[in-house]
Amino acid sequence: MSEFTVGDDEFLLDGRPVRLLSGALHYFRVHEAQWGHRLAMLRAMGLNCVETYVPWNLHEPRPGVYEDVAALGRFLDAAQAAGLWAIVRPGPYICAEWENGGLPHWLAGRARTSDEVYLRQVERWFGQLLPAVVSRQVDRGGPVLMVQVENEYGSYGSDAQYLRWLASTIREAGVTVPLFTSDGPEDHMLTGGSVPGVLATVNFGSQAREAFETLRRHRAEGPLMCMEFWCGWFDHWGADHVVRDPEDAAAALREILECGASVNLYMAHGGTSFAGWAGANRGGGDLHDGVLEPDVTSYDYDAPIDEFGHPTEKFWRFREVLAEYADGPLPELPPLPRRLAQGAEVELAGWAPLPAVLEARGGAVVTAPVPPTFEELDVDRGLVRYEVTVPGPRQPYPFLARGLRDLAVVYVDGERAGVLTEEDERLKEPVAGHARVELWVESLGRVNYGPRTGESKGITGGLLHERQYLHGVRARGLRLDALDDIDDVRLQALPEDGAPGLYRGTLDVRGAGDALLELPGWTRGFVWINGFNLGRYWSVGPQRSLYVPGPVLREGVNDVWVLELERAASAPYVRSR
Repeated sequence: MSEFTVGDDEFLLDGRPVRLLSGALHYFRVHEAQWGHRLAMLRAMGLNCVETYVPWNLHEPRPGVYEDVAALGRFLDAAQAAGLWAIVRPGPYICAEWENGGLPHWLAGRARTSDEVYLRQVERWFGQLLPAVVSRQVDRGGPVLMVQVENEYGSYGSDAQYLRWLASTIREAGVTVPLFTSDGPEDHMLTGGSVPGVLATVNFGSQAREAFETLRRHRAEGPLMCMEFWCGWFDHWGADHVVRDPEDAAAALREILECGASVNLYMAHGGTSFAGWAGANRGGGDLHDGVLEPDVTSYDYDAPIDEFGHPTEKFWRFREVLAEYADGPLPELPPLPRRLAQGAEVELAGWAPLPAVLEARGGAVVTAPVPPTFEELDVDRGLVRYEVTVPGPRQPYPFLARGLRDLAVVYVDGERAGVLTEEDERLKEPVAGHARVELWVESLGRVNYGPRTGESKGITGGLLHERQYLHGVRARGLRLDALDDIDDVRLQALPEDGAPGLYRGTLDVRGAGDALLELPGWTRGFVWINGFNLGRYWSVGPQRSLYVPGPVLREGVNDVWVLELERAASAPYVRSR
């Protein structure tokens, strides 16, 4: 057992100075069978610590219903087995380009404030989560050195009472290792996000000396640490792929270390936002209040260890820098994961139209005066079919879905009439009465950062025919997790026109291993292989394929399901990287 403490200007382990060379690796973005390999890659890069967030909404999908909370403990055990210390960032808000910043869609009260209704829910969640952290602290023989209070709170709010309550609650749960906060190196962020008596750290991608000077204006003492060194960045659907020059990133890392600071690489290995858990951001500059920018499924992040777990050029440049601060020779790299030996095409064998899928796996039909939101229908990830009748007889008038979040495929009397978005809520062709209008609305990811975190999904402003609201809306939700185990959807012959719906196929694999799934000509949807949801695909790019973890595939026949929401094309196929 050891004691980890915060000194005046350095971290101390059993009284001896220690520098934390950490890397972010989210256990929930990596297949559990691959944890050991990815952690060994961190060690080989020259790191001595791993950092992870904890997504509340993944583990408590409904109030009081918990799913695999023990995963965090297993990951921390794997980290210790790999020879790494650990930093845990339990939130409750995490950002992380994750759905709703990790906050459950069902939360009541004012999130991220001292609202009592919200605090009681956090208290209940921490009661489930924190025992796994407490029992694995370094002073109890485990790997956990530090625990974070909230996350970048100064970028959001200034409720000091809330932060003090969180710190106290974490302590009361039995956490004895040092606590910390992390914020951008700006005065208002550090003022709003730090807690007296709790170590303050900063997040940035460059200009380390200036960032630490700002931190020192707020905290004259305490170890310097960049809790998020942004060595890469994430991608949005429909935008360009983001990369950072390896030499530039390595120079920025060297500057951090030359300041005598500790560091956490964000990300060391990004992984994948499987199962539709990728979040979204809002554009519009510093206010983060503009157009929705959904995050892609890949969380590769242009990290030094790529989505496949392979070293990149950035890995080798970082390894050179980190080797100068190591206690001895760095470990050799572990063997690379096995790749798929032989590519194959998915043999499509059946199809079910979207209404049939909704009938088999959807929730109850709700009839309401105005469109209920996704949250009111208990849909976290997925889609909702809204139906409304345009009374008649009447002249053709514009039809609008006001306050649409995020995207709707519209049918009028069974015929496709167009696709609506936040920026284009009006059908191109007017609608006459009497008519039946269906809107299949999809959430593209809840906002994970900024003032619009927690905003509702669905049709939030009503359905309008000219200026008249249409009432008596029928709505039915389809959660993505309802399709993880599909056994009651009646299939038909494949459609000739690539109609939307649920496609079933098989994939004959020889030499199972890591692979890529390609869907040329398909538009937008989700893919499951052997019940494992690979995440969203979308033809707008920049992501053109889905990562398939080797442990998901099996030798011989594999089951493949594709939920296409607009237009399908030729059969998908898998290939080696």
